[in-house]
Amino acid sequence: MSKKFSCIVAICENRGIGINGDLPWKLKQELKYFSHTTKKVNDADKRNAVIMGRKTYFGVPESKRPLPERLNIVLTRNAAAYTFPPDVLVCGSLQEALHKLDSTDHGEHIENIWVVGGNSVYKEAMESDRCHRIYLTEIKKQFDCDAFFPEIPNSFMVIDNDPDTPSGVQEENGIQYVYKIYENKQQ
Repeated sequence: MSKKFSCIVAICENRGIGINGDLPWKLKQELKYFSHTTKKVNDADKRNAVIMGRKTYFGVPESKRPLPERLNIVLTRNAAAYTFPPDVLVCGSLQEALHKLDSTDHGEHIENIWVVGGNSVYKEAMESDRCHRIYLTEIKKQFDCDAFFPEIPNSFMVIDNDPDTPSGVQEENGIQYVYKIYENKQQ
């Protein structure tokens, strides 16, 4: 059976998501939310998968990658040019990654699939009929960025936050942000 997946992203007012392979902002609570949300499972025998592009993977500080307690899937068309730990699944495309999760042992132990960036991976993900939700952190400030989040398709509508997703305006280091969840209504 084809599993659905969700995207998770933080964007600032100019739709920016990154600069020089890093996050343009320092928001510890927002990172904790990302970590908690992408690790959360109902079945203790399972874990989640996080799918990301190569630049996103190498943008994670070396000491923090692969992201712990999750199956890390890195998308690259040139896997031979890079070295990945043995527990990282390397795929040539989002379709290949989803196919592996559908049809191999990898998928049996996966509860949720998260797409975590960057731009082209998000774009492909949101165009897929398997994209169920977008967990979007809206940062109420503009930052200098060189990577941007694509437009969200009209099929996605804002829904009520999950019980463990904080509602209302959050603030950290003088920066305000809001957690929103979009759901694909064409499913």
